[in-house]
Amino acid sequence: MTMFEGFHNSWVLANGVRTHYSWAGTEGPAVILLHGAGPGACGAAGWRLMLPALAEAGFRAYAPDQLSMGFTDTREHAWPVKGHQSLVDHVHDFIEALCLDEVYLVGNSQGAYVAAKYAIDHPEKVNKIVYIGSNTIYQAMQETPLRKMRSFLEVIGYDYTEKSLRNFMTRNMAEGTEVPEELIQLRHRAANREGVKEANEAFGAYLEKMNNEPKLWDRYSLKDSLPKLKIPSKFIWGKQDKVAPVETGYKLDAMLPEVEFEYLDNCGHQCQTDQPEIVNQMVADFFSSEVRETVAK
Repeated sequence: MTMFEGFHNSWVLANGVRTHYSWAGTEGPAVILLHGAGPGACGAAGWRLMLPALAEAGFRAYAPDQLSMGFTDTREHAWPVKGHQSLVDHVHDFIEALCLDEVYLVGNSQGAYVAAKYAIDHPEKVNKIVYIGSNTIYQAMQETPLRKMRSFLEVIGYDYTEKSLRNFMTRNMAEGTEVPEELIQLRHRAANREGVKEANEAFGAYLEKMNNEPKLWDRYSLKDSLPKLKIPSKFIWGKQDKVAPVETGYKLDAMLPEVEFEYLDNCGHQCQTDQPEIVNQMVADFFSSEVRETVAK
């Protein structure tokens, strides 16, 4: 039995970018699941346990592989030359390509930032948002960079070897959690596809530019816009998160009084894979409450 069961994989052309995505469910409201920035990250790796759970709960769940990651197009026209904004724009193109009028969003780590910025750019499209542990959102809530912005792959010292991927994934998961070999091999294969390194370098080059041009930081920043976002939102944070320590969550909690924060035991940076039953139920309940209210009206 494979760990990648209970969902399907497909492709869609999103504004000229051949986009790979995983999906489950054929009826109900649409949920977009946005993975983080680690090496070989993709929709299947990040959301393999939530996709079938949301389908069972009555949703259609879609987890796209974001630009420069997973198995999505890595030809030059698909490089994230505008950094995080390229990822946001690609998610918009993906949602439009699937002809989705309204969506619910779930984002983990950098994917949480992408969810937030997409909702800010396109509030008419978003019903509710769940964020899961995100240093990126915390960085974007500052007036200026806390320190020189670097790509996540540079921060973790990733060098495209299987050894460095194993080290990262072991650190990324809750203590005592075994990293499945099948997951390691999938992510290693995705991270070493042709064009991935060049796409990552394009992303890093934009971050370097953003460090030196305040007007570009202003586009990335969420400091003024996120506290004003009137879309119901929930933040889930793992108390054992070693990538985005829970203390960062407490600081964000104070910055975002309108967002509900919940902190989970025995969870690292990916709560959705460390405590899947709890997190899946939390997400389904949070989204279903609005669905029930809409039906009641």
